Amino acid sequence: MVTRANVASISHEQEEDFRRLTHMQRALMRLRKDKLTQGALGVLLLLVVITFGAPVITSIMGVSFETENLQKIYAAPDGVNILGTDDKGRDHFARLLYGGQVSLSIAFSAAILAITIGVTLGMITGYFGGIVDDLLIWFITTLNSIPSLFLLLIIASILRPTPIVFIGVLGFLGWTGIMRLVRGETLALREREYIVAARAMGASDVRIMFRHILPNLISLVVISLAIDIGALILTESALSFLGFGVQPPIPTWGNMLSESQDFFRRAPHLVFGPGILIMTTVLCLYLIGDGLRDALDPTTRD
Repeated sequence: MVTRANVASISHEQEEDFRRLTHMQRALMRLRKDKLTQGALGVLLLLVVITFGAPVITSIMGVSFETENLQKIYAAPDGVNILGTDDKGRDHFARLLYGGQVSLSIAFSAAILAITIGVTLGMITGYFGGIVDDLLIWFITTLNSIPSLFLLLIIASILRPTPIVFIGVLGFLGWTGIMRLVRGETLALREREYIVAARAMGASDVRIMFRHILPNLISLVVISLAIDIGALILTESALSFLGFGVQPPIPTWGNMLSESQDFFRRAPHLVFGPGILIMTTVLCLYLIGDGLRDALDPTTRD
């Protein structure tokens, strides 16, 4: 017979078991209950798989993203070209897949570069402080006072906007936000008892930063990475739309969207593909970032 005492005893045991879990185990448990984040992660993984599997998919379908067929320009979707063709007769579906490769590669690589720079400099300034901290904060304040779009347009107009150049530019200009966050966390962590104890036992500064401080920043880094990737996809798309992004014939979702505005009335099907893919990818990344923030928050109640 189930009584209130039995239910209370079971609930107490479950609460005790939950308290024994590590922070990461609790976060994974919360993520397993978060269906919205799981769905967003599934959609994002599907997009990554089909875009980076473009060579296999297009070879099976018998289409190419660069082969032109001027006798079949602006063709409507059919059995061969399932999303139609563009103004040069190139298969639109194949170009969306290869454009996704470039756009996602730029966003992921630039975000990883920015996170690496920001975390490293943030730990150094937060841990040591002093003149190093003052100089970097002054540099960041000066850099952030310049409108980012204006700065990106200047750099993109001077340098040849290839994917590698874009990764470098976006990565070296996008680290200031995460650097400030990591610096603030490091300032708080360096005064904790276990850090003081490690310093008293003779641990080097490098060991303390990367062995004791960095693991406590992982949740912050993962959340920032997910959000930054989405923001960088929008940045690349905006620059490509303005004509300062990666130039054709290399396809990206941004320059495909820019090109399609010239023939919106004649072939509207060419507009919706890149726009929907950009929106879906960015939305999934923001949902994943929001879900990770809730899961990794130690104050979250289950």
